[in-house]
Amino acid sequence: MIPYVLEWGNLLLRWLHVIAAMAWIGSSFFFMHLDASLRTTADIPAGKGGAGWQVHGGGFYEMRKYLVAPDLMPTELTWHKWESYTTWISGFFLLVWIYYAQSSLYLINPDVMELNALQAAALGIAALVLGWLAYDQLCKSRLGSNENLLGLAGLVLIVAASFGFTQVFSGRGALIHTGALMATWMTGNVAMVIIPNQRKVVAALIAGRPPDPALGKQAKQRSTHNNYLTLPVVLLMLANHYPVLYANPAVIPAIVLLITISGALIRHFYNVRHADHARSPWWTWAAVAVALWLTFWIAMAASPAGREQLGMGAAPAGPGVATTREVPPSSIVEIVTSRCSMCHAAAPVWDGIQIAPKGVLLDTPTEIARQADAIRLQAVLSRAMPPNNITAMTAEERRALAHWVSGAMP
Repeated sequence: MIPYVLEWGNLLLRWLHVIAAMAWIGSSFFFMHLDASLRTTADIPAGKGGAGWQVHGGGFYEMRKYLVAPDLMPTELTWHKWESYTTWISGFFLLVWIYYAQSSLYLINPDVMELNALQAAALGIAALVLGWLAYDQLCKSRLGSNENLLGLAGLVLIVAASFGFTQVFSGRGALIHTGALMATWMTGNVAMVIIPNQRKVVAALIAGRPPDPALGKQAKQRSTHNNYLTLPVVLLMLANHYPVLYANPAVIPAIVLLITISGALIRHFYNVRHADHARSPWWTWAAVAVALWLTFWIAMAASPAGREQLGMGAAPAGPGVATTREVPPSSIVEIVTSRCSMCHAAAPVWDGIQIAPKGVLLDTPTEIARQADAIRLQAVLSRAMPPNNITAMTAEERRALAHWVSGAMP
């Protein structure tokens, strides 16, 4: 029963996390677009705000913004915070549910560092807390007044954190914790800066005092950071499903660097374009294409089979794409069943797994032949499977699989 509970808990938490993230990202993108599209209006003094018109759902909307606050406190006020809080809380519980509760499969790699489940969880949580404190102090330092230098320093901190995670966790754990760290910055900005500053402004209006303009400026800075971090965080969260990104920890910092730059540049294009179509920075798409192409080549070159295809050294991979569909020889069946079928079977015997991951079965010769392409990707090209090599598949066994899937085996 426990494995079913774990699987259903995973599903429901992920569903909640995705829905909350959609709401948060949608509101973030909308308000950045709104800020960029505001124009001066006669009844709002210059430099104090602006207004914009939108058409949607068969009607027209007039949006007005006061850079600090209106003269009087509105009778009704909608706060945008629970989208952020729900996203982070559900994401944290998902992290605990999958990576901390099943750390031997997803988080701990004994070849990197010998940890028990409690130690791994403590390291991950401590990194999120310390990472937020470091980022927050960075924003409050003298660098905070220079957006370009602050952005560069933040990027260095992200990449350094990803490198640190590769020194203690599996590649999969390193990527997910890098994304979780950036997400913690984003929700920390909402909970620790944006909402408290807005409450201070509201309190000043109620008391009849002029609000401090610095409060709005600081909140806007953190909101902008959130906007630029959104796309990299989403991709890093998805990356744990793609072994081509996480299976080679040595290049994870470079991958994180390029992904972060790519996502930020895409947001920059739209932020500028929403403000002025004539100034659309089309060059950003060329830069993004180069960055993603570099990510592809770095990830490929880091894999043993990739080095072979790039002429960078011998590797246990045969030529071409896996085309084997015939029943494999008994030696291949023995390798796969002894290293993989304890999870990938009609009735898995691995503790905590009740249903074969992704429905992939590897417990019969016919099923093994059917999954030749997946075996090539997961066990030969990326070596992501078995996870953290938990069943100790040897290099000789991987070479045998490589020759089989390439058709080189007699």
